Amino acid sequence: MSGGRGARATGRRVAVTGRRWAAKGRYRDRGQVTVEFLGMTPAILVTLVVLWQLVLVGYTFTLAGNAADEAARAGTAASPGARQGACQAAGTDTLSGAWGSGATVTCGTGGGMVTADVTVRVPILFPGTLSFPFDVTGHAGAVEEETD
Repeated sequence: MSGGRGARATGRRVAVTGRRWAAKGRYRDRGQVTVEFLGMTPAILVTLVVLWQLVLVGYTFTLAGNAADEAARAGTAASPGARQGACQAAGTDTLSGAWGSGATVTCGTGGGMVTADVTVRVPILFPGTLSFPFDVTGHAGAVEEETD
């Protein structure tokens, strides 16, 4: 009898590696990777949604800070009587449609400074749809420029 490794010559396949064969010669654990992946799919999707939402929160902070910076710069460059309007217009124009629709821009002067506060709503998953019940505020200030 030949066959090495203790295989019997019975006409059937013998698992030399220690795996068990099904009746038609297929492994019993065939498709296991697919089942495990399908089981993990909800966890993967939830993780991606949470990461996307965190990106939106961070982007909203960035937009609010940038809008406040632009508003403060525009306020310093305007004449003293037009500072308020220029500041608010620059803060609103900087924000895109989805973030700008619910944003508020507050400008003030005092002590040789022009300050701007921009409040923006944080969207849920898609900008322009629903928003969280909390706001993100960006604050900036710049020194008043002397006008002649």
